[in-house]
Amino acid sequence: MFDKLALLLVIIGGLNWGSVGIFSFDVVAWIFGGPTAIGSRIVYVIVALAAIWCITLLFRDTEAAHDH
Repeated sequence: MFDKLALLLVIIGGLNWGSVGIFSFDVVAWIFGGPTAIGSRIVYVIVALAAIWCITLLFRDTEAAHDH
């Protein structure tokens, strides 16, 4: 469950970064009133924590988990 939630948050963060890179438009900052608004900062931290969680996916033995 945490894996899918973390992956979803990382995808949302990636799409936001794509929006910044292509259109110079930060969707999160727009929703919460600026990049330094507390809401924006909370979202950025949550997405960062999700990205850290997703790093663990690289080192898991998923084949062994599917065998059980």
